[in-house]
Amino acid sequence: MAANDTISDMLTRIRNASLARHQTTEVLSTKMTRSIAKVLKDEGFIADYEESGEGVDRRLVLSLKYKGKSRKPIITALKRVSKPGLRVYSNRKDLPRVLGGIGIAIVSTSSGIMTDREARRTGVGGEVLCYVW
Repeated sequence: MAANDTISDMLTRIRNASLARHQTTEVLSTKMTRSIAKVLKDEGFIADYEESGEGVDRRLVLSLKYKGKSRKPIITALKRVSKPGLRVYSNRKDLPRVLGGIGIAIVSTSSGIMTDREARRTGVGGEVLCYVW
């Protein structure tokens, strides 16, 4: 697997797994994917995440969340914003609001990975990684 864009890979895996109603999905474990998983958990989009494997084979196992008897995925969509070929930066004044605040934008700032809401509160801007709603 050519993991040149681990974030896109992670989002695609979560998207596919939740559409197929899987309970868990595995993504490559990097500092970045761990931070994103933490934000997703804190914001209530995934139930939990844990690490498995050793060294190079480290994986993050994400437990997905569904609501109701019909098991409707909590995550309706994930959209990659800043790509390796075209980075998207935003200062704190221009941080995007996803679906009028229903969704979140995950931003990579100088003080770590956080949601657009936290970044506004902290008063920092950064690279807009993705939207989740």
